Amino acid sequence: MKDNELLEILKEHGQEHIYEAYQKLDEKGKKKLASQIEKIDWSITDMAGNGEASMQRGRLEPLSALEISEIEKNKTSYEQTGINAIKAGKVGAVLLAGGQGTRLGSDGPKGKYNIGITKDVFIFERLIGNLQQVTDKAGCFVPLYIMTSDKNNDETIAFFEEKNYFGYPKEFVRFFKQEMAPSVDFNGKLYMEDKDSLSLSPNGNGGWFYSMVVTGIIDDVKKRGVEWLNIFAVDNVLQRIADPVFVGATIESGCVSGAKVVRKAEPREKIGVLCLEDGKPSIVEYYEMTEEIINSRQPNGELSYNFGVILNYLFRVDKLEEILNKKMPVHVVEKKIPYIDENGTLVKPEESNGYKFELLVLDMIHMFENCLSFEVKRDYEFAPIKNKTGVDSVESARELLKKNGVEL
Repeated sequence: MKDNELLEILKEHGQEHIYEAYQKLDEKGKKKLASQIEKIDWSITDMAGNGEASMQRGRLEPLSALEISEIEKNKTSYEQTGINAIKAGKVGAVLLAGGQGTRLGSDGPKGKYNIGITKDVFIFERLIGNLQQVTDKAGCFVPLYIMTSDKNNDETIAFFEEKNYFGYPKEFVRFFKQEMAPSVDFNGKLYMEDKDSLSLSPNGNGGWFYSMVVTGIIDDVKKRGVEWLNIFAVDNVLQRIADPVFVGATIESGCVSGAKVVRKAEPREKIGVLCLEDGKPSIVEYYEMTEEIINSRQPNGELSYNFGVILNYLFRVDKLEEILNKKMPVHVVEKKIPYIDENGTLVKPEESNGYKFELLVLDMIHMFENCLSFEVKRDYEFAPIKNKTGVDSVESARELLKKNGVEL
């Protein structure tokens, strides 16, 4: 891109300050900054003025789940169907690991965080161990695709190399980087994090499949004949991955997607709830729920919106390809964004100073025609690590791991 073309684009979007910074760079720096500018989706950054404005929701209705009691009755059949699919190479797993362990007091990848007490036990290690329980039972390995980000890719790969992939065969593990999105101040002006670089951050977990496509990892998925992808987050150290019972139940149901859910601990629990929106599966976030929704009850006294998602989903690959070009909702989120000022000094704000733009995997559910809501036991499969102490913390996860017989 020529200098005059770059200037016109930046002028058009009120970002002349970036061109001023560009002019001060050497050729290498100019090339780096220009390539970042070329990739910007300006329709997203133009949303900055909307702040935390919530999206218009359709008509919401409760969605029942395949409950634990029903799953137990058919467990043998579900498990065999799932094992057969795994043995046939039709199931792959995608670990969403693009984040850092900042809230845990760590600058490295969140999966590197050590949750051990008397010995080293890393989050990545626990997740690989959970997957190995399934592959040991199936007698074969499941392809594992790990989504990193520009911020942690090299460190994540180096860690897996250092730990010999925690005993999982290297040839079944592939890494890919998620797309990045720029950050802006409250007036929509782009931030810079260095003299030759925009302030970029991972664009949320919802862009995972698009990132698989643009990085070429989808070619490996197709080459292996994978038909189902189990998507899971890095921070839940108890979750079952490529769970044959979940896989089998979804296949036998005829659904094209599935979501693991837990019963809400109490009506106001901060957890997204699986429901129907205009007749299609959807997820309503806890902060979007009205008092009526929160307190709505079934005739038997149970909450109408009772099943919270735990970010463990199953998607059919052919259906993912069908929705690839559909526009996903963009979430505009207030954040504390480090940046360099006009003097080139790094500023680390103590309060929110701008917006980041994120796609969320939960929004993908509404793009599918149906979804199996699959209930799991909370204390057996849900130990998220979001904080160092308190609710959903390292402390609470340790207690649940010990309850499940894991040595720490």
